[in-house]
Amino acid sequence: MPRFRRLLRGALFAAAGLTLLGLLALGSLYFLIAPKLPDVETLRNVEMQEPMYVYSRDGQLVALFGETRRYPIEIAKVPERLKQAFIAIEDARFYEHNGIDYKGIGRAVWLLATTDDKRVPGGSTITQQVARQFFLSSEYSYTRKLAEMLLAIRMERELSKDEIFELYLNKSFFGNRAYGVAAAAEFYYGKTLDQLDLDEMASLAGIPKFPSSGNPLSNPERAKQRRDYILDRMAELGFVSASEAASAKSVDMHASPHERPVQVHAPYVAEMVRQEMIARYGPEALTRGFHVTTTIDPVLQAAADKAVRDGLHTYDSRRGWHGVEQSFDLASDEDAATVARRMRSITSQGGLLPAIVLGTEGSRARLVLRDGREIELGANQGWGSKKPASLERGDLVRVSRVEPKDGETDASYRLDQLPQAQATLVSLDAMTGALRALTGGYSFAGNKFNRATQARRQPGSSFKPFLYAASFERGFNPASIVLDAPVVFKDRRGHLWRPQNDTGNFAGPMRIREAMVQSRNLVSVRLLDAIGVDYARKFISHFGFEPEHLPPNLSMSLGTASLTPLSVARGYAVFANGGFRVTPYFIDEVRDRDGARVFKEEPAQGCHRCGGFATANATGVPVAPPSTEVAGFDFGPAPGAAPVQSPETDAKPAPEVAKKTELPANVKLAPRAIDERIAYQMTSMLRDVVQRGTGTAAKVLDREDVGGKTGSTNEHRDAWFSGFGGPLVTTVWVGRDDFKSLGYREYGGKAALPIWIEYMRVALEGQPLMPHEPPAGMVKVAVSPNGTLIPEANGGVTEWVKAEDLERMESVIDYGDARDVPSEESFDIF
Repeated sequence: MPRFRRLLRGALFAAAGLTLLGLLALGSLYFLIAPKLPDVETLRNVEMQEPMYVYSRDGQLVALFGETRRYPIEIAKVPERLKQAFIAIEDARFYEHNGIDYKGIGRAVWLLATTDDKRVPGGSTITQQVARQFFLSSEYSYTRKLAEMLLAIRMERELSKDEIFELYLNKSFFGNRAYGVAAAAEFYYGKTLDQLDLDEMASLAGIPKFPSSGNPLSNPERAKQRRDYILDRMAELGFVSASEAASAKSVDMHASPHERPVQVHAPYVAEMVRQEMIARYGPEALTRGFHVTTTIDPVLQAAADKAVRDGLHTYDSRRGWHGVEQSFDLASDEDAATVARRMRSITSQGGLLPAIVLGTEGSRARLVLRDGREIELGANQGWGSKKPASLERGDLVRVSRVEPKDGETDASYRLDQLPQAQATLVSLDAMTGALRALTGGYSFAGNKFNRATQARRQPGSSFKPFLYAASFERGFNPASIVLDAPVVFKDRRGHLWRPQNDTGNFAGPMRIREAMVQSRNLVSVRLLDAIGVDYARKFISHFGFEPEHLPPNLSMSLGTASLTPLSVARGYAVFANGGFRVTPYFIDEVRDRDGARVFKEEPAQGCHRCGGFATANATGVPVAPPSTEVAGFDFGPAPGAAPVQSPETDAKPAPEVAKKTELPANVKLAPRAIDERIAYQMTSMLRDVVQRGTGTAAKVLDREDVGGKTGSTNEHRDAWFSGFGGPLVTTVWVGRDDFKSLGYREYGGKAALPIWIEYMRVALEGQPLMPHEPPAGMVKVAVSPNGTLIPEANGGVTEWVKAEDLERMESVIDYGDARDVPSEESFDIF
């Protein structure tokens, strides 16, 4: 046999042997890998990570939470040319192959054999990329590549081409936390997919290959080269004409960051929602695409933010300039751009921009803003008596933008400062507990501490209504006489306590209603001493307060409890809603990514005149409906009973008796906190505080249904106003986080009430007046200045009292005529 033929035969046998060994190796790998491959059928029901959406009650966006931006979109809604752009660069034969592009694999093998590169382009179809994205790691190995190919073949058998393409478009990473083409279009161009231009489509298609180093923001030159290549490929494949490609290539790169616009600014509420959703559903709540509708009213929330900021600025203007925030030692050659970089970590707060002084000249100061822009402030652009020319180079200050007036084109700036005090406002629907507005501080960007829910401060005199309600359960009423006179208490260690009124003088015997109006401390102390501290703590806890936060001593009468503003607002809702303890809530509804309802709040609520005298008092024993026959006088039939006709000769003048209303069938009542008759009496007294007491500034609202109570603490550390009007109950607190004094005479009526008024001015617009009718079981009586009953025809003061209290009123201690005591100016201190 010729030598050549022997060599040829040997070569053929060797080739056959190598081929057989290769097939055996591949077969072994297949049987080792195939059983471990995941079930591609799971891709039909895959849940991609999607952020959590938070909305106001009318559907406006409040916040987006989640590590990834992703808005999954159906393939049918993807523009044809956008799909073609991805096909042109990633897989031109996508709709032709069975998951593996053998030409591409051959090209990749050739490059591996003829170059020194360990990683070469080509060989991965869109189907293979989907297999890798969902099931495999990015490790570069032959084993992973084989698994990828096997999975791709399986996927092509189980899923349609469009299903695979949809997974690819929604899963791919586009840089800047944008996952999926819809999120990328929004972030880079601020557009939906159907609004994209051809050049923008090509730019997006080029990102997944180099999402971090080649996106249009991080490297626009590289992104442009890739965009133009894709446009040329689209023309080569017949997807677009050559002229269309050329026109798109001539467009400058113009991508810029676009965050989804927040329509309602409520960052403190948004953070409350985030924490609550994680508590309910775990950390995955931020990646499951939940749509959370809150109870927040956009108009009221905007009014709350504005009222708090304006109120703090007004307060701050009374206290004067308190100095620059800090000073930098600037080098003589530092330019504006270099100086601006020093403010990278300093955020804007409440519309106040940080600025560093570059220098002064004459009456003007030159400053640089955080974005590197330079501005000048003249003598008339100072803050109070602080003139810009008095600033020094390197001073960090705040400036506020002044919008241009009519005829002007450019906005200007003026010197400003961050208030040293903080404030919070919380507003609830009194009947349901739904949160309508909440501002946790001056600026969430400056401090994320939510003072409405996290700060425990002393409420001062705004706590007195809870104490008075407890005393009314013990038999006192608005006409009861209590002595406003010096009193001394001694504790077990012999320490003496002498509570004082702010004026240092005393009014003598006075009705409880007047004590509330004038906020007399000593009356509150005597009332608490009379009913007992233990009883009062138990009773007041039914307003929703934790007993451990209520002091176990007489100081509680002066508002030394540690309470959050939200809990105080909840307590005041009891007075406004007929005596029911509602539970505040801010999440109304939760839906999943498909729109199915996951949760719907069905709050228990209050109800005026819905019947029942049962009181959740300290004994737990309900109070039975009383008879109206007291002290030998028949005041007519018990409420709800049939009227009894008496002969004309036996008829006596009878006080007016309120009628009971039936409970609406569709109302789910909240737990009763106090007798509804006590709630009526307290509401009446709190309205009086506004009409002629420490809250008279609120009369500017010109509504008879407005009531509330001011509060201040020792050394003016805290200023409060809590009250109600229309359907709302609102609490405002002002103070300093470091517990320093707000300043001399910064009472609740001066620091907090103006904020409350400005908010309620907006909140009550168009709202009907809340009715104020006495509930069943009350009688209308006339009382003398010393608290005794008198015939109504003889004058006196009119009061509605519980029917069973009439006998006590007949035996009241006579302190003399309270009209002989000179009236005093109302002060609100503790």
